[in-house]
Amino acid sequence: MPDRSPAPVFQFLRFGIVGVMGLGWDTATVYALRPLIGLSGAALSAYFVAASANWLCNRLWTFRSHAGRQHALRQWARFMVGNSAGFCLNRGCVLVLFHLSVTCRIHPVFALVAGALSGMAANFHISRRHVFVHDATPSSSTKPSPTADDGHTTP
Repeated sequence: MPDRSPAPVFQFLRFGIVGVMGLGWDTATVYALRPLIGLSGAALSAYFVAASANWLCNRLWTFRSHAGRQHALRQWARFMVGNSAGFCLNRGCVLVLFHLSVTCRIHPVFALVAGALSGMAANFHISRRHVFVHDATPSSSTKPSPTADDGHTTP
């Protein structure tokens, strides 16, 4: 049976739209938590709020053809662990900008936008190849299925 996954470009566009929504959740969380736990603590905490919301939206929309094939909690954990490289790029950029720029400390949204852009490509690749994948059987959910060079799964 042929794979009916959307073309990678459409998935990337959906992933980007979800990312913009995630930036909103990220920004709102940073501004809400900043008075309570400081700027750096708020930025680190907000990542997990936004990443969890992004996972859910990507599960329900971007990668919906793959979503129901894995237990939600297991898939969320794979998303969080798999996107740890994106976390390092994203929050590394944010924290460096907080350290170097008074403007970014006063208006954290500028650093958050830069951080989101810095981790986006890595997170899309990891999500597409290792998190939201077709599993041959429910017991094989820990191993990604073989993929072709175009990113579509093979039978």
